[in-house]
Amino acid sequence: MAVTSGATSFNLDLNDLVEESYERAGLELRTGYDLRTARRSLNIMTIEWANRGINLWTIEQGVIPMVTGQAMYPLPVDTIDLLDTVVRQNNGTSNQIDINISRISEPTYITIPNKLAQGRPIQVWVNRQSGQVNPTTVLTTANVSSTDTTIYINDATQLTSSGFVQIDSEIISYPNVNGNQLINCARGQANTTATAHTIGASISVQNLPSINVWPTPNAPGNQYTFVYYRLRRIQDAGNGVNVQDIPFRFIPPMVAGLSYYIAMKKPEVDAQKRMELKADYEQQFQLAADEDREKASIRFVPRDMMMGR
Repeated sequence: MAVTSGATSFNLDLNDLVEESYERAGLELRTGYDLRTARRSLNIMTIEWANRGINLWTIEQGVIPMVTGQAMYPLPVDTIDLLDTVVRQNNGTSNQIDINISRISEPTYITIPNKLAQGRPIQVWVNRQSGQVNPTTVLTTANVSSTDTTIYINDATQLTSSGFVQIDSEIISYPNVNGNQLINCARGQANTTATAHTIGASISVQNLPSINVWPTPNAPGNQYTFVYYRLRRIQDAGNGVNVQDIPFRFIPPMVAGLSYYIAMKKPEVDAQKRMELKADYEQQFQLAADEDREKASIRFVPRDMMMGR
């Protein structure tokens, strides 16, 4: 009687993945540059996958404790978008309750007359920033204690009217600029710690994805918690010994896609072969994407906007 392997752990590390892709394109992996250029193509391709739609394995839950009077909160830097959001009252207690919070657009948020009005948050604008850091020549012009909410700087013209900055290792959000002062700052954002900073400390701009809620929370003691499911980026390709940040069912489209990407950069691959590789890539991706979906039934509930329900 035949005996099966009993193993279900097959995967491809980067070296094997690139080698298989080269072979499908009718090429041979020969140099370190071939590996580097394939890794670069692989990272570009995973970004393309994010643009194609939702990848279920990149959905993660997160929570943000909300602070009285604070409207803006940072999201993890690798966030692509938020899928579902609620405001949770009495988090962790036997009477906790999740309440819907409506997502609004930037044009709707900008027209809210009083963005600092307080109450239970009922609307959220998701600000999908790049996550990049912008160096500046902005410096503090006075010492900053760990509790200061006003920060004195030498040049506010290099900063936007609201956003996030980093001083030393601390990330700080500021909702307002008054002259050369950042006012009403929220200290120790994005899992950093509020610390003291000396005069002349350098300031960099943090283009963090974030949320702006309205009204701002009115309850003390972190009674409100923002709970969300987010779509994160697929992790980078890594070095030769890493496997990729994908489930096993996406190995075929990853191999097929990388083979097509490589063929586009190699003049020795003829146009007919490139078209065949592209067609195979699209077919393999569609097969995997069709399987990578929610299996539960969907229920639609109409919302009465006049009654706010």
